[in-house]
Amino acid sequence: MTTGAPPRRAAPEESDAIADLWLRSRKASFPANPLPVHDDDDVRNYFATVVMPTMEVWVIDGDVSGIVALMALQSGWVEHLHVDPELTGLGLGSRLIETAKQRSRGDLDLWTFQSNAGARRFYERHGFVVVALTDGDNEEGEPDVHYRWSP
Repeated sequence: MTTGAPPRRAAPEESDAIADLWLRSRKASFPANPLPVHDDDDVRNYFATVVMPTMEVWVIDGDVSGIVALMALQSGWVEHLHVDPELTGLGLGSRLIETAKQRSRGDLDLWTFQSNAGARRFYERHGFVVVALTDGDNEEGEPDVHYRWSP
């Protein structure tokens, strides 16, 4: 399945579908990413009450299904970038990162887990460079890496 749909701004009423995609993506990425520390209902609540009202959320729709990729931006940060696990490698994440770069007023920063080699290669291919490494100063307690892209 390929999807030629362009990225679009998400609507507030899509928060459950977006949270469900985040959950599918995170669970499928184990062990490269640790499993979520919050249960599914907490994640859905977080997307409805924090992500959707405070972040700029972009999505890509599938050809025959719902939302298949998501990105949340906030104050120069890529807070979330997730693609349906069955659709990775089709350029959806790249299209979202290009959207972030186009909308950026300067640098873009993000965090990913050090153990997520695929995500690290993806960001480095898109011009992000390592700013810092931590030993797990996050709620998962896992080592992570801070990346930055500069125009």
